[in-house]
Amino acid sequence: MKLNLASSPHLRTKRDTSQVMRLVLYAMLPGIACQVLFFGWGLVIQAFLAVATALATEAAILSLRNKQVKRNLSDYSAVLTACLLAVSIPPTLPWWMTVTGTFFAIAIVKQLYGGLGYNLFNPAMVAYVVLLVSFPAAMTQWLPPEGVRAAALSFTDTLSLIFTGYTQTGLDVTQIRDVADGMTSATPLDQVKTGLTRSSTYSELLASPIYDGGLFDSGAAGWSWVSAAWALGGLALWRLKVISWHIPGSMIASVALCALFLHLLNQDIYASPVFHLINGSVLFGAFFIATDPVSASTTARGRIVFGALIGLWIVIIRTFGGYPDAIAFAVIIMNMAVPLIDYYTRPRTYGHPRGKA
Repeated sequence: MKLNLASSPHLRTKRDTSQVMRLVLYAMLPGIACQVLFFGWGLVIQAFLAVATALATEAAILSLRNKQVKRNLSDYSAVLTACLLAVSIPPTLPWWMTVTGTFFAIAIVKQLYGGLGYNLFNPAMVAYVVLLVSFPAAMTQWLPPEGVRAAALSFTDTLSLIFTGYTQTGLDVTQIRDVADGMTSATPLDQVKTGLTRSSTYSELLASPIYDGGLFDSGAAGWSWVSAAWALGGLALWRLKVISWHIPGSMIASVALCALFLHLLNQDIYASPVFHLINGSVLFGAFFIATDPVSASTTARGRIVFGALIGLWIVIIRTFGGYPDAIAFAVIIMNMAVPLIDYYTRPRTYGHPRGKA
């Protein structure tokens, strides 16, 4: 009998990096399709802009570093980063902001740290925060869903709006947002947050027309269906064993429990757990952002802690902070804590008592 000896690790995987990245991209298709259905063609245009910028930026930097351009581009990591950013920004964001954010994600957050596998932070989320801090007005100009918007945007109108700031009939983003009765805020999260500061109660705000046609009683039209589509893609990733349950499960549970605690304290000023989960980016962030294998925790217990603390930060920032949504900020904060989490949650070395390396 022949005995083969090999050094650790002894686990084998049938998927390489490019296959994993492609599976994540495929899982994003339901969410992208649903987002295009409710919010128009802007996402498709932004995705093309972001992907082209990401590939060009990565190719240029790899050439400067004397790395193999074709092999590194074929891992699809730059494409995935670009698509994650495109999904996160308003569909009608000016083209040069999309290009700027994508360049920052690839050149600064990813390649400056050494490329794939060395970045400390999630590139797409850092780029999102940079854009949000630099251009807060433009980054909050989300249009109402197609079903409640009085003026529909064609593909050419959307293209013109992104590249010139105006539709073919001369309307800008603000004018398009104002033509829909009752649509005074960018997103359901912003609508509730703004309304609460004006002494409205949570139940009164749910009577807004933007919640007609949404999932459950507190799901906004369009937004709740998009969240359901992201959950469908995320569950497919879990079923295919591309991701584990630890981060998304603990993050979703943490958001629900923290929101429930506040909601039970005062139901007039604190949103329900269902509202937090199906409006905004919680489900998208849980399955597609927080599970980034490079910037997330690497231990099983650490992933649970990592996801739970992201959920806690989301509810804190949404409720008491200045921003209605908080996925990017929560993920970046916990990216900084990953070394500490991994240190205290590392598994016991075989043959050694717990607490010793």
